[in-house]
Amino acid sequence: MKQVPKFKTDAEAEAFLEQDLSDLDFRQFQPMRFEIAPKDAALNMRLPEALLEAVKAKAKAKGVPYTRYVRMLLEADVARPSHQQ
Repeated sequence: MKQVPKFKTDAEAEAFLEQDLSDLDFRQFQPMRFEIAPKDAALNMRLPEALLEAVKAKAKAKGVPYTRYVRMLLEADVARPSHQQ
């Protein structure tokens, strides 16, 4: 089965998509959430500066704004099944 390689340019990605992908291994993909739900509530919190800087660095490494990264973390945690004790 074919795996999707890492692309350095959009041209490389376009060239990959133009070939026959019928033997592509779809198990390598993960569901993606799209930023389409309205954001009608706000959250304001105080954090240690070092924690905020670490969050911003992780978000930058993932290529997303830090507020979206925090929202992604919250969504992932809430989506996890909770363990009853």
